[in-house]
Parts: sequence; C-alpha cells; structure tokens
Amino acid sequence: MRRKSKADPDREEASAGSETAEADRLEAASEGPWDVDEISIASDDGSYVDLGGLIVKGREGFEVQIPSDPKSGQPAAVVFVSPEAALELRAFAAKRSGGLWEDVRSDIAGEAARLKGECEVVDGRHGPELRLQVPAKSAEGGEAVQPSRIVGVEGPRWFLRGTFYGKAAMQPDDDGVLESAFRDVVVRRGEGPMAPREALPIVIPENATPKEQ
Repeated sequence: MRRKSKADPDREEASAGSETAEADRLEAASEGPWDVDEISIASDDGSYVDLGGLIVKGREGFEVQIPSDPKSGQPAAVVFVSPEAALELRAFAAKRSGGLWEDVRSDIAGEAARLKGECEVVDGRHGPELRLQVPAKSAEGGEAVQPSRIVGVEGPRWFLRGTFYGKAAMQPDDDGVLESAFRDVVVRRGEGPMAPREALPIVIPENATPKEQ
C-alpha cells in the first residue's frame, strides 16, 4: 500500500490540469516517508536513529530533540532543529482505509479559525498541506503571529504529521535540509491493535535525554 497513490479530493481539485503537479506526484510516490516494510536499513548504518514508532536519519545541519509531554512526562514528538527552522514529527495509528489526513486538516482549520488565525490548503510535494498564521506570544510577551506549514502522509494503518516552523514554513524548499530529512523518515506502526489517532510510541535511546517543553 502506497499512501501517495490514494486519491484525495482536495488534491485533485488543486492540481487539476497541471502537468507539473502530476509530475511532482509521480516523483513523490517513489520517495519517503516510508513504512518500515518498504525500506531496508543496514544494521551498521549509524546515520539512522531508532525511536520506536519513528526511525529518523541524521543529516548535517540540524539536531534531533525529543520533547516530553509536560503532564505525562512521556516522549511526545521528535523535533529536528536547525539554525533557521524546525520540524516536529508525530505519528499516529489510522484506519486501513485511510482518510485521516482529511479529517485532521478539517480539525486544524477549525482550531485556527477559533484562534482568529488564517489557514490555507495548498498542493505540495506530498499532497494537500496547510499553511497557517495563528496568534502567539513573542519571547518578550507581546502579540505575535506564528507561521507554520503542516504536511501529512498516510501509510499502512498509520498517519505521519510534519509541522515546519521558521524559514521552512515561510519559504518552503523541497531541497532544504529539513524537507529532505522528512523524506528520510521511516514509520513503524507495529501489529498490535491501536485506536485511530492513537500516538505511535516514541522510545528514547539509552544515550539520549528527553527535553522538557
């Protein structure tokens, strides 16, 4: 099952009549993010870090952080941080039939409206993605706007959400270090029963320390 071959109404509308968009889709279908059964990682390949539900590949230009949930104290996400941008990764269980990303987009758009922010759906490399501008607080406590770009990819019974911040949100670059790192991500859903939207577990390696948010 390749998630990028799944028809999506928003995506079809956004790319109707566009040969460039069609070419982009064909290219994206041959690249990651990957399901764990779609790719082989050599046992001696030290560039990959096994984090349980996610396996990520290190690249020059960013560091990997594992923030923990302030309430549970458990690892909550995987974050790539570069000098100018950041990418937050979260993976969830999904139905075999797919369709979760469409529901999540609707939820995020509704939350942005509640916060009196802006949310736009655009056609990106991996299909429909969200560009958001929502009210936030600056480091000094003043009023500010937080731009972000959210990309969703559906795989065999899983959904991966990538949220880009900083330059990667405002000036997307398919060849950027964080965009490239996103395509290297491997998702391990596991065979056990999980409810849709249940977070895939993040397991911290022995030589790493969770970072509180």
